[in-house]
Amino acid sequence: MIKNVVLDMGNVLLDFDPDVSLNEFCSSEEEKEIIRKELFNGPEWLMGDKGDIKDKDRFDLVKVRVPEKYHEALRKCADKWTICMYPLNGAREFCEKVKESGYGIYVLSNASDAFYEYFPRLLPLDFFNGVFVSSDYKMLKPDVEIYKTFLDKYGLKAEECLFVDDREDNTSGAHKAGMNTFCFKGNYEEVLNRMKQ
Repeated sequence: MIKNVVLDMGNVLLDFDPDVSLNEFCSSEEEKEIIRKELFNGPEWLMGDKGDIKDKDRFDLVKVRVPEKYHEALRKCADKWTICMYPLNGAREFCEKVKESGYGIYVLSNASDAFYEYFPRLLPLDFFNGVFVSSDYKMLKPDVEIYKTFLDKYGLKAEECLFVDDREDNTSGAHKAGMNTFCFKGNYEEVLNRMKQ
């Protein structure tokens, strides 16, 4: 029986779309492509999510791979990328419905230290029974250890949890840890139905 709903953050609760930042701060397609490749798809992104670097450190590490003429746009994208992190339509209402229905509600997300800056745009942290951010624990989904550490921290039974993520590799990791899983494709009603099964 499912008693707890454990939610990924990016593209489940908040919209993560680097194009918002790239379109705002870049002036050419070439500039966008280079900064997308080196900043958003570069190794430093996962380093931030794992807590190996802080968000404020990312520009200095990435700029060595980016032509100097693009450094101003890179700096803006690195410092202000969180402009894209806003709640998805229906996310707040979904969370409220989960809580009102008597389920425990948790967040388990791969995210850097900037998480605490933008996440409250959705709901206050204390709305949730627990919020587990990868960079605080130096581990990442889909490593099975992050799910086990999460469960231990909050004293939860894996079989009583439904883990919801938009990525199948992450739901696979949760499944290995014994959790029920659901791969989110944009429909909150489907999640609510899955909770009752």
